[in-house]
Amino acid sequence: MIRRLLKLFGAYWLYELWLMNSIKNGPMPKHVALILDGNRRWAKSKGFDYAFGHKIGADVAEKVLEWCIELKIQTVTLYVLSTENLKRSQDELSEIFKLIKERAERLVNDPRIHNNRVKVTIIGRRQLIPDDVRRALERLEEVTKKYNNHFLNIAVAYGGRAEIVDAAKRIALMVKEGRISIDEIDEKIIESNLYTSGIPNSDPDLIIRTSGEERISNFLLWQSAYSELIFLDVFWPEFRKIDFLRSIRTYQQRNRRFGV
Repeated sequence: MIRRLLKLFGAYWLYELWLMNSIKNGPMPKHVALILDGNRRWAKSKGFDYAFGHKIGADVAEKVLEWCIELKIQTVTLYVLSTENLKRSQDELSEIFKLIKERAERLVNDPRIHNNRVKVTIIGRRQLIPDDVRRALERLEEVTKKYNNHFLNIAVAYGGRAEIVDAAKRIALMVKEGRISIDEIDEKIIESNLYTSGIPNSDPDLIIRTSGEERISNFLLWQSAYSELIFLDVFWPEFRKIDFLRSIRTYQQRNRRFGV
């Protein structure tokens, strides 16, 4: 009833304040991962080209980082570009990579990154990223490498299966070179060879996917074993703070037993 009245009068800021107060004393996820889905469909529904959809989506992603910092959520992972996305048209990929490069270059000097000491890590098959884009992303990693208050992981040219394959290859090489035996291979060895190795709270507590699709789409397959999943029927460019806060509230209402 309260929600309907607030929407009727357009008082979303009141609803946002109410949601913030309702979650502030509950258990907060340490790591939130997001599948940023629906940029193209949103753009098409509004009569815009896909490039504008990706741009607005990038703006929303930056806002999400702000919300996580505000809520003291330490780790955020954004699924920006999957290995499957690399099969899209060259024109669209050029626009996406141009946008990624521009945002990476901007974040290098962004006070939100430096004032909050946000360490940025790129996860994915870097060799599939154009050289100029990869250099811009690695420059962002370099200037934030000593930070440890918050952690922002940007998944580019990322696939969960590819990550596990790459980890298996590294472990096989370790066995071949005699550094470990087959019997020593366990979950810790596998985790130490994933792209997320060394990242605090590398297993997300909460994964949010927008656009109405209800699947994980090759995202953090190993790390998501015990993640809470929330699927929202809203395109990513329309993802609002109240959507984020409601997702946190849903997370807090779930009983996380981990098989016990």
